[in-house]
Amino acid sequence: MVRRVLTAALAALMAVVLTLPARAQTILRDPDIEHALKQLAKPVIEAAGLSAGRIKILVIKDDSLNAFVADHDHVFLHSGLILRLDEPEQLQAVIAHELAHIANGHLARRATNFQSARNVALIGTILAGAAAAAGGGKGAAGVAIGVQDSALRRFFVHTRAEEASADQSALRYMAAAGIDPHGMHDVLELFRGQEALSVGRRDPYLLTHPLNRDRMRAVAGFVAGHAHHGQERPEDDYWFARARGKLSAFLRAPRTTFRAVGRKPGQGDIVARMRRAVAFHRQPQPDKAIAEIQALVAAYPNDPYLAELQGQILLESRKFGAAVQAYRRAAQKAPSNGLILAGYGRALLAQNTAASNAEALKVLTRARARDPYSPLMLRDLGLAYSRAGNNGMAALMSAERYALIGRLKDAVPHAKRAEGLLPRGSSGWNRAQDILTAARAVSK
Repeated sequence: MVRRVLTAALAALMAVVLTLPARAQTILRDPDIEHALKQLAKPVIEAAGLSAGRIKILVIKDDSLNAFVADHDHVFLHSGLILRLDEPEQLQAVIAHELAHIANGHLARRATNFQSARNVALIGTILAGAAAAAGGGKGAAGVAIGVQDSALRRFFVHTRAEEASADQSALRYMAAAGIDPHGMHDVLELFRGQEALSVGRRDPYLLTHPLNRDRMRAVAGFVAGHAHHGQERPEDDYWFARARGKLSAFLRAPRTTFRAVGRKPGQGDIVARMRRAVAFHRQPQPDKAIAEIQALVAAYPNDPYLAELQGQILLESRKFGAAVQAYRRAAQKAPSNGLILAGYGRALLAQNTAASNAEALKVLTRARARDPYSPLMLRDLGLAYSRAGNNGMAALMSAERYALIGRLKDAVPHAKRAEGLLPRGSSGWNRAQDILTAARAVSK
């Protein structure tokens, strides 16, 4: 029954997604940025009565100002929105608003395709349809895939009544969490300034989240009545600076980062030093990048995300042994983080010894169990299976990777190969069958 539901929902979503022209986009998977955003979101998630353990906040690499929810477990933020906002309360207001669409049941009234897709096992399909992606590689890591704007708007567009309802709920969440609700007013003012622009020049938020004067007045009235309800929340300032700072360091030119934090190593707080290390790495000046991140890790030895960044810089500087050690420390401190485990496995594969390949297979298997929707991790896991002589599972990983990024036609030959090599009725054989069945349904 589960297989039939998965196949039907996969076919339904892919049928919509694959019928329209594509625009390449990327989801930026970075464990540090995602952790920081989760810390910012946690108070409003809990105030909304949702599970902080289930909700993930993901970043799409896109300069436009936008945010949306695709299912009951994921909030998507455009990188341009994060970089444009100035205060943590503003970003928390956006997240709270999107969470309100979940808590208020707005998703349930959308296209029936998404009703099946709420199953957590289908998040790979949802991500593929909504700009799914990956991690790793130079810069803020990611894999570009096709995204169909008109299809997405069909799913994500809200009525003005829903928007007004989400505003009021979001304001209540913020007030309950002790967050200054004025952040919501600031965000709406930002978008209201674009209403005079032609549709083609507006950021997509206005096309899916229509504004009107009644909404603005209602928000302004709530803010006026709760003007002194915000609390001092220095931890929010820190996590906002960390997420925004690292994202900026990876996406903007190194010279922009150096203007903000200077070039002299060791200066500034943890965020400034991390940004400087990334900027040196991107120039590239590997010796300076390695020295800066090494000093930072020594100063904050219990921070797994700094160790992960150290591993990335070392791996991309082709210092494979040192990268393995850095990733191992990060994995010891955050053993349940799938992205960190995926990086650890990638570094082990780069060493390419019998022992490191065997360990990589174990580590990447654990990574897949915790975060199965990273195409780069699936590629690495396929390589690990291939080096272990398990060609059936290697073919299955290739099939799943292509299916995840919406390329079902390319997934078919790998799924057929996996079907022929894996024991009939095994878990891997069944997964290959799912892909083949979905591909046949979409082709019709």
